[in-house]
Amino acid sequence: MSRLTVSSPLRPPQVTGEKSMVDVTEDVCRPLERKAGAGWKLLFLLSSLTLLMGAALVGYQIKKGIGVWGLNKTIGWAFDITNFVFWVGIGHAGTLISAILLLFRQKWRTSINRAAEAMTIFAVLCAAVFPVIHMGRPWLAFWVFPYPNLRGSLWVNFRSPLLWDVFAISTYFIVSAVFWYIGMIPDLATLRDRTTNKVKKRLFSVFSLGWDGSSRTWARYETLTLILAGLATPLVVSVHTIVSMDFATSVIPGWHTTIFPPYFVVGAVFSGFGMVLTLLILTRRVMHWENYITMHHLENMCKVILATGSIVGFAYVTEFFMAWYSGNAYEMFTFKNRATGPYAWAYWTMMTCNLIVPQLFWFKKIRTSIVPMFILSILVNVGMWFERFVIIVTSLHRDFLPSSWAMYKPTFIEVGTFLGTFGLFFTCFLLFIRFLPGIAIHEVKIVLSAQNKREEVIRNV
Repeated sequence: MSRLTVSSPLRPPQVTGEKSMVDVTEDVCRPLERKAGAGWKLLFLLSSLTLLMGAALVGYQIKKGIGVWGLNKTIGWAFDITNFVFWVGIGHAGTLISAILLLFRQKWRTSINRAAEAMTIFAVLCAAVFPVIHMGRPWLAFWVFPYPNLRGSLWVNFRSPLLWDVFAISTYFIVSAVFWYIGMIPDLATLRDRTTNKVKKRLFSVFSLGWDGSSRTWARYETLTLILAGLATPLVVSVHTIVSMDFATSVIPGWHTTIFPPYFVVGAVFSGFGMVLTLLILTRRVMHWENYITMHHLENMCKVILATGSIVGFAYVTEFFMAWYSGNAYEMFTFKNRATGPYAWAYWTMMTCNLIVPQLFWFKKIRTSIVPMFILSILVNVGMWFERFVIIVTSLHRDFLPSSWAMYKPTFIEVGTFLGTFGLFFTCFLLFIRFLPGIAIHEVKIVLSAQNKREEVIRNV
């Protein structure tokens, strides 16, 4: 294949470095076929140790009960629900990149969608840890599912928003996992045909489902992908909308507001893209994929963070305005307490990271500089964690009765469990990029083919 270097000034190339179709396959598959480097081993060791620590603490909580948390009679939710909403939000960018951008035919998604989809699945697994522990008797967790049983009329309360979470998150996980797996089938077949290891060849043969690369197979594949994208798209909106109803259906000042569903959905996409940006900046460097995850991809993600961050900031201002405009003394007290009360440090951390930090992406120099991008992406997720903490704790620690007022301080158990979920997340992600293709080979080749044709036309003109 000839290598063309001419490109349209209006359309930055999705693949740089004068790559051929063979180069794409080699660059993505080669890291999977050689021994792991010292850097990967060190990161895997650290994440595995953190995961083991978290697993030990989860076992301790199950044995002793959730009394080991720092909760009290006023603050019945804190770290557990904060971390649950945080991880659910992290998973939203994967489905957005995979499904919505696919339906809108956005080609810049092709190099980043595989890692984002994997991130979604791992984030949902991390989120599931907290409600399972909070059940008190996790070995009875299967009771939340409506199946024929011998318990007579004893059923779960289907009017509870917490139960809606169970169905929303489980459906979201299943559709995301299927979407991720189906998208990998052509690449698994490529790995099947390349490997000489009998065990790997057998495994890849099983999971590639007999892929033969025929026109009929590709047609069925593309049809199924579009169907799954259509199913996954409403889930992006519905899942975090339902999570927001955990709060919006209550009577707690600062919670019962109609802005929560859209505000939570946009905030989830905001935090999700922050995590995707963090991971891909590291992955492109470690795996030497700078020609596939280009500055154009990173800049587009920065623009999404800027847009969603601006919407989140507008939601913050709207909340304050409505608290004042409503004339409700309890609402106004709650928001004043957030800004000037004992947890004001958390509130202003949230405002700085979520309102001010994203605005720096207006500057192209920052959008195209790796180090500032990386730092700001981390700050975005710090701010979004504090947002959930502020919403939950500051709304609860000052009750209607001053005699019920209390403060909350997380225990070592809670902090260690949260760190353990990061261990789970990064352990899964490291295993993913080590044993499975982190870039969709076939999709990148489609984009590269179209790019080469466009460049040929421009050159002939």
